[in-house]
Amino acid sequence: MAALSLADWLRSLPDDALAALLRSRRDLATPPPTNSDVLATRAGTAGSIARACENLDNATLAVLETLLVAGADNEPVAVERLGDLLGTLPRDALDRLRAAALAWGPDDAVSVPPAARDVFGPFPAGLGASSAELATLGPDELSARLGELGEDERALLNTLSAGPPIGRTRDATADLPLEEATTPVQKLLTRGLLIRRDDQTVELPREIGLALRGGAVFGPEALAEPDLPTDPHRQSTVDTTAAGEAMEFLRHAEALLRTWSEQPPPVLKSGGLGIRELRRITRDLGIDERTAVLLVELAVGAGLVATDESTSPEWVPTTLTDSWLSSPPSGRWLALARAWLDLPRLPGLIGGRDARDKVIVPLSEEARRPTAPTMRRRVLDTLADLPNGAGIKSVDELVALLAWHAPRKGGRLRDQLVRDTMSEATTLGIVGMGALTTAGRALLEDDPHEAAAAMADSMPQPVDHVLVQADLTVVAPGPLEPELARQIEAVADIESAGHATMYRVSETSVRRALDSGRTADELHELFRTRSRTPVPQSLSYLIDDVARRHGRLRGGVAASFLRCDDEVLLSEVLRTTAAGDLGLRRIAPTVVVSPYPLAEVLDALRKAGFAPAAEGPDGRVLDLRPSGRRIPARNRPSRRTAPDGRAGLPEDQLAAVVAHVRAGDKAARSRKGSVVRLPGGGGADTSATMALLAKAAAEQREVWIGFVDSHGTATQRVVTPVHVGGGLLQSSSGERYPLHRITSAALVED
Repeated sequence: MAALSLADWLRSLPDDALAALLRSRRDLATPPPTNSDVLATRAGTAGSIARACENLDNATLAVLETLLVAGADNEPVAVERLGDLLGTLPRDALDRLRAAALAWGPDDAVSVPPAARDVFGPFPAGLGASSAELATLGPDELSARLGELGEDERALLNTLSAGPPIGRTRDATADLPLEEATTPVQKLLTRGLLIRRDDQTVELPREIGLALRGGAVFGPEALAEPDLPTDPHRQSTVDTTAAGEAMEFLRHAEALLRTWSEQPPPVLKSGGLGIRELRRITRDLGIDERTAVLLVELAVGAGLVATDESTSPEWVPTTLTDSWLSSPPSGRWLALARAWLDLPRLPGLIGGRDARDKVIVPLSEEARRPTAPTMRRRVLDTLADLPNGAGIKSVDELVALLAWHAPRKGGRLRDQLVRDTMSEATTLGIVGMGALTTAGRALLEDDPHEAAAAMADSMPQPVDHVLVQADLTVVAPGPLEPELARQIEAVADIESAGHATMYRVSETSVRRALDSGRTADELHELFRTRSRTPVPQSLSYLIDDVARRHGRLRGGVAASFLRCDDEVLLSEVLRTTAAGDLGLRRIAPTVVVSPYPLAEVLDALRKAGFAPAAEGPDGRVLDLRPSGRRIPARNRPSRRTAPDGRAGLPEDQLAAVVAHVRAGDKAARSRKGSVVRLPGGGGADTSATMALLAKAAAEQREVWIGFVDSHGTATQRVVTPVHVGGGLLQSSSGERYPLHRITSAALVED
C-alpha cells in the first residue's frame, strides 16, 4: 500500500479530532497554520515532537521507539510487525500516538515523522544498526552462535544489549583471524557478533541485542504501569491527622509574622533572605530548616510579606497580615494552601547550589520554576485518583509511577519535586498519612469554600478554658478561642506547642501584661473564670507581688518624664549610670524629665533593675510596645495553569484555527479560472478586481483570493462575497478582508 503523507492524513481527520490534536499540542496552533500542509510540516519538526513526547507515558514512548526500530520513519510498517517486536500489541498506546500526530496511517502502513529519530537519538530503544549478515539468520541460528560464547564474551554482549550499543575499546582490530583473537572484543568481531565502527569503537548489531532481550525490544515492565500499593484509612482519621499538622504550621506562621512586624529582616543585595536570618527563624520558632523555608516562601507567596521600597529594603508584613491574623484558622489555612498550590517556586531547592556553585537562599530568583504548580497538581491528582482514605505506602513508589507516566517531563528535578510536594503537602495538612484530605481534594477541584469548610470541620474545636497547674504552667487542652488565646499569651509565654499547648507564667510575663494596661484584678479574674482547675496560691501571690512593685515609678511624655511618690526611689534612679545616659533631671521632689523618648527611658530603667510603667494624661497605664510595621499589599494576579503548565486555547479559538486550516485546504484544492493580480502585490483598487469580486457577489459564486494577513503571512482563501465596498470584502461567513491586503483573485471553476 502506498505511503500516506501526514498532511493527507490530517486532511482526512474530522474536525473534533483535529481540534483535539491542537489542544494537546498547542504549539501547532500558534500562529494558525494556513492549511494541512503547513500543519504537517510544523508537527513533524524535532522541537514540536520533543514537546509532545513530554506528555507521553513509558508504554507509548516504547511503541514510538519500536516503530523507529522497525524503520517506520522511512517506510510504513504493519501493526503485526510492531507486535512481533514488542511481544504484544498495545492498541491504546498506538491510538495515543495517532491522536498526537506522532504516528499515522492504517494498521497495514503506520508511519512516524522522520524527525522523531533526531529526538530519540541514533539508537532508539538502545539498539544498534542492523547487520546484513545476521538479518538472514533465524532465531535458532542466532541462539546457536550465542551458545558458543564464553562467559567474558557473553557478559560484554549483555552489557551492550542494555543500551547504548556502542562500546569504546582498544581492541577493535580489523580482519583478525579467529585463532589470533585473544580478547573478548576481538573474538566477537571475528564471529561477526560485533560491528567495528573505527579503531576504538564497536557496535552491537540490532539482531544480537534483540536476541539477548528475549526477542522483544522492551520488556513487559516497560509497557505495564507500576503498581502503587496503598494502606486503607478512615477518611476522618486522615483529615484529623492532617488538621493537626495544619494547626501547627499556622501557629508558626503567626509567630513569624509577629516577629517580622517588630524586626523585619533585610533583603540581600542579590535578592532573597540571608541564611543567617533563616537560621534565626529555626532557632526562635523551634522548627527545622525545611519548615522555615516553606514558611518564608508562603508568607511572601500569599502576599502577607513583601519588600519595602526604602534605600535599605527589608521583608515587611503587608496590610493583608492583619486581616489574615483576624481570620478563623480555616481561612488562614486556605490562604496559605492556595498560595502553595500556585507557587511558581521550588522551596526544596533552598540550601542547594546553583549552576555557579552558590548556595540558593530563600526568596531568590534561583528557586523560581514556572512549571512547579503543574508538577504539584500531577502529584495531587494521582492521590485524588485513589479511593478515599487510601494512603500510599512509600513515596518512592509514587515517584516510580509518575516517572513511568511522563519519563521525559520535569528534567533532573522531576523525582525531587515529587518528594518535596509530598513533604510540603503533609506539612500544610493537604495530605495526611499518605492520603489526600477532604480539604485537599476540594482545593484541587478549585472549590475554596468547600476546602475551608472541610478543614474547619477537621480542626479541633476551640476551647474556652485552660488548666492552671501548681508549677505556674497553664495548659490549653486544645486550640483556644481567639480572644482567650490573646489574653493568655499576654500574661504567659508558650513553653511547648502541639495538640495541647503549655504556657508558663513568670514575673516577666506578668509585668508584660501589666505594661499593656491590664490590672492585677483583671488577671485574677481571667484565671478564676477560665481555669477548670483551682488557681494555685503561688500564682495569685506572683501577680500581686509584681503588681505591687509595678508602676510605682511612672513616666510620661514631656519629651518624657518620670514621677514617683517615693522620693528615695527617685533619688536611687538618679544615682544610676542609666540616669546620666538618659539625661535625667529632677524638676521637682517627685518628678524628673528626660530629652529621650519615653519608650527608650523605660527600657533603660528596666535593664537597670527597675520596674517602671508608662502612663497617659489620665494616669492610666499605657502599652508602648510597637504594633509592628506594615506596608501596602500588592496586587497578586490570579493564575490558572493548563495541565502542562501553559495557557490552554479557548474552545472558540480552537474552532477558529480548525476553520482556518480547512479554508486553506479548500483554497489549495480549488480549480481557479484566470487569475487577476494586483499591481505591486496589492494596494491598487483596479477595475478588473472590483468587477471580478462584484460579479462573484452578484452571482453568489465562490472566489479564490490570495492575501497577506496581519502577521505578514501570505495565504489563500475560497470565499463567497456578499458585499464589496468601503475598502473591504465581506464574505457570506461574516469574515472581512481589507482590499489592500488582497494580492490576487480568481473565480472558482466548477
